Amino acid sequence: MIYQVGAGPKQKLSLSQVIDQVKSSSGMTGLYSGLGWSIFGKFAGVGARFGTYEILTAFYKDGREDNHVYVSEAMLAGITSGAIESLTCTPFELLKLRHQISSTSQIKPIKTQMPIPLSTKLLPGYSPSPKAFNNTVELLSVLSPKHPDLLGALKTDPWMLTGSGRVPVTSEVKGLSSVVSLEGLGALWRGIRPGIFRDSIFGGFFFATWQFLHEGMLTWKSLNINPPPKSLEEAGPVSPLASSLAAGFSATVAAAASHSFDTAKVRSQAAVLPKYVMMERKLLKWKTPGVWIERFTGTSPADRKILFRGISLRMARCGIASFGLVGSYYLAVDYLL
Repeated sequence: MIYQVGAGPKQKLSLSQVIDQVKSSSGMTGLYSGLGWSIFGKFAGVGARFGTYEILTAFYKDGREDNHVYVSEAMLAGITSGAIESLTCTPFELLKLRHQISSTSQIKPIKTQMPIPLSTKLLPGYSPSPKAFNNTVELLSVLSPKHPDLLGALKTDPWMLTGSGRVPVTSEVKGLSSVVSLEGLGALWRGIRPGIFRDSIFGGFFFATWQFLHEGMLTWKSLNINPPPKSLEEAGPVSPLASSLAAGFSATVAAAASHSFDTAKVRSQAAVLPKYVMMERKLLKWKTPGVWIERFTGTSPADRKILFRGISLRMARCGIASFGLVGSYYLAVDYLL
């Protein structure tokens, strides 16, 4: 996460710099910041992914004698299950990300000496800016409702583009109550568009690759059986270690294929967009920047050079996690049931 949001396109943090920043800010325990939200999100997301996949594959296998699922069917089921997973776990991922950023940030809120207006009570976490406040007063007093180009005049005013005050930094808006009160309930699903693309691609590649490797292992196993089995199902189950290795490799491939959308989602969730800024964008009919494919997938054009940053770490994380998940499942089935 720090690799993806901790620096700009021309600056890349090394692993030692990330560890030093975490140690200086919150100690080594900062590496586990947001663990609770991550656990809840993984429980819900993984359950939705595998549950949806099993339901769809059961529909595919209905009426077949060999109880077989094709690789193309596994990919389609994985794409659908990935989309359901994204809808389920996005709120938990946003809260986890905010806690992680807060644990590594040393930015302190700016204190102002001006009287606190009523807007601070309506917008918790909002710190007023004297300059922006003066621009607001001038805007409201100078422009006439009969202005010939009122919309154009509003677009040229900095206040209308940036909001009537300093937007809080990400580390200041980390709790569920603060996110909902400042950014609205819909902010919990921010980044849902790149998230759906990320999890759909991940699920499709993961289950398709796993099914392909599973068929290959069963075919190899059936070559040593005499007489040859009539179907792959009669060849017997694959060893738990082989299935775990196949799952780890499949997750590594899927992580590499979907990592660019993971970066887009993380950076989208790291941005704080108060409700008044969103209201101004609607009033001004603000158009999302970027080419059509970037607008469709929710990718920012400013992130084009860093979409693959941290890909090796995510590949390793997904591979190890999937290997452990599948291995634990088979271990529980073999020895506990």
